[in-house]
Parts: sequence; C-alpha cells; structure tokens
Amino acid sequence: MTIGPEDFKKLEIRVGTIMEVRDFPAARKPAFQLDIDFGPYGKLCSSAQITTLYDKQALRGRQVAAVINFPPKQIAHYWSQCLVLGVADERGNIVLLEPERPMSNGVEVK
Repeated sequence: MTIGPEDFKKLEIRVGTIMEVRDFPAARKPAFQLDIDFGPYGKLCSSAQITTLYDKQALRGRQVAAVINFPPKQIAHYWSQCLVLGVADERGNIVLLEPERPMSNGVEVK
C-alpha cells in the first residue's frame, strides 16, 4: 500500500523527553509505563514493550519520537496516550527511535 504526502502529514510525530518510568505488571507482555514531556503539547503517557533492551534508570531523560495524535488505547487498567516509535532488531526487541542530538520537546519529526 502506498500513501501520499498528505496522509503522512496527518501524523503528529514529535520529540519528547521521558520523565518517569514505571513497571507495568498488568500488561500481558513485559512493558513499562512512560510519562513523556512534549513541551507545548503537554505530558503524555505510553505503554512500551521495551524491557528487554532498556532499564528504567537508562530511560529517564532520554528523548524519543512518538505519534501523539492517535486516540488513547486502553491496556489493562492504563490508558496509553501516544505511540513511542522504534524498530525491531533481529530478535524482535524494540530499539527506540531518538534524535541524534538534544532537541526541544515537541519539535516535529519531518
């Protein structure tokens, strides 16, 4: 399936900084609950299945790219408000997409 530039422009992909990380034992697959600061777009939370390659301490303060205009999704008792982006390595572990250098929270990914 191909999409046009107008379809891509509908996605709000922004950079944010992970402020808090919590274990998420109620999730079916191992996951963390993330609180992410998107600057002028506010603080949003996300559930992320990234426990294999990342620990909570290393995630705090890290910048990530996320889609911030998907509707909230309920995962167990938790509402995930954004989708943190990553790619799967050869073992299926998620590797986070992040800017090469520090960026302002809320900056658009183009």
